[in-house]
Amino acid sequence: MVNIGIIGFGTVGTGTARILLGNKDIISQRIGFEINLKRIADLDIKKDRGIRLPEGILTKNADDVLNDPEIDIVVELIGGIRPAKDFILKAIRNKKHVVTANKALLATEGNEIFSEAEKNEVDVGFEASVAGGIPIIKIIKEGLVANKVLAVYGIINGTSNYILTKMTDDKVEFSEALKEAQRLGYAEADPTYDIEGIDSAHKLAILASLSYSIPLSFNEIYKEGITKITAQDIEFAWELGYKIKLLAIAKSLDSKIELRVHPTMIPKDYFISKVDGVFNAIYVQGDAVGDTLYYGRGAGDMPTGSAVVADIVDIGKKIVTSYKLQVTSHEKNSGPQTHISRLNSLLVARHSSLKIKKMEDIEAMYYFRFSAFDKPGVLSRISGVLGEYNISIASVIQKGRRVGEAVPLIVLTHTARERDVIKAIAEIDRLPIVADKTLYIRVEGKEQ
Repeated sequence: MVNIGIIGFGTVGTGTARILLGNKDIISQRIGFEINLKRIADLDIKKDRGIRLPEGILTKNADDVLNDPEIDIVVELIGGIRPAKDFILKAIRNKKHVVTANKALLATEGNEIFSEAEKNEVDVGFEASVAGGIPIIKIIKEGLVANKVLAVYGIINGTSNYILTKMTDDKVEFSEALKEAQRLGYAEADPTYDIEGIDSAHKLAILASLSYSIPLSFNEIYKEGITKITAQDIEFAWELGYKIKLLAIAKSLDSKIELRVHPTMIPKDYFISKVDGVFNAIYVQGDAVGDTLYYGRGAGDMPTGSAVVADIVDIGKKIVTSYKLQVTSHEKNSGPQTHISRLNSLLVARHSSLKIKKMEDIEAMYYFRFSAFDKPGVLSRISGVLGEYNISIASVIQKGRRVGEAVPLIVLTHTARERDVIKAIAEIDRLPIVADKTLYIRVEGKEQ
């Protein structure tokens, strides 16, 4: 038997408990031993969560989980940085294995947590920290272990994806789509982490660390949200053959890695562009396997709880195997019991020579929306500045005529360097023919 203690009985904690209790017999049959939910700690133990628990399992004191010598795995599901970090470190120092869904904590404090886990020879499972029910951690760590990962693209924030889908389908502006997302419970009262790309960057830090054996690098990820995207941009993107998604992107090229989160135009015939609503999708390109895509629910009590239980089972198998090995060794040697099989928890390696590329050095295609006065010679002046910075034009859209007034002028470029784009836009925005700041969106996919 492997004993489990959960700290945090909110949405994911409830889903995890429901799976552990409701599917207990199925899980035991499949793995050959019992997973026993021994304790659940939460500040609110009176709220009815619609689940029947064994008598005496609830406690308000996290130490009842952390200090219980019979508990093998501590499951942290409270979220946030503090006190979650303190609980996890205490569990590790008490030689207990840990499972967490806390992407913000791992992305910002994970290097310390994994170092401590390695020192104390315990496992840290974090499948639930990225993309909910999609087993992307296991896929990268195990299923694609033979591959050099060339690129990872992800729609890994359901809130932003819902908002952009709403804007696309219903032709509404950002503010209206956000209100609808909040009304339906897809967005928090303060949606900053979701709409500004921070949540996606937390998850990208974890995916990139696994994919490229680099330290968790949240602070080095370029982050840009969706608040400046308009219904008009979505309409122009569609006319050009694209959809706008908030993508988390990691690419490896020439011993450098790109790490960026931002609105991205992708061809509307690509499968990932068809991922709508609150669903997630992650595309992984490996040198051996080629292109692969993983799709599913990125959040919710049961999908995320499923990922938590998968980690519990994986660690449980190692515990049981290690115990059997130790017993066998003891019987054979009739001597003191020794540690036979170290439970390797260092899922995030830190030994790569790869460097993170500066955002100004990346190359992409670009969408520009200029607010230009409708008068002769405007396009030639703008294209002249772009040409000075080695930016060539692929397509142009200009609709409506309002002589002497500002109108949107849409330009799609061929591949250009970010630093050149920034300089060109700054120069164009100073021209008297431009009425407002230029919006630009990076474009991924094959050049037209």
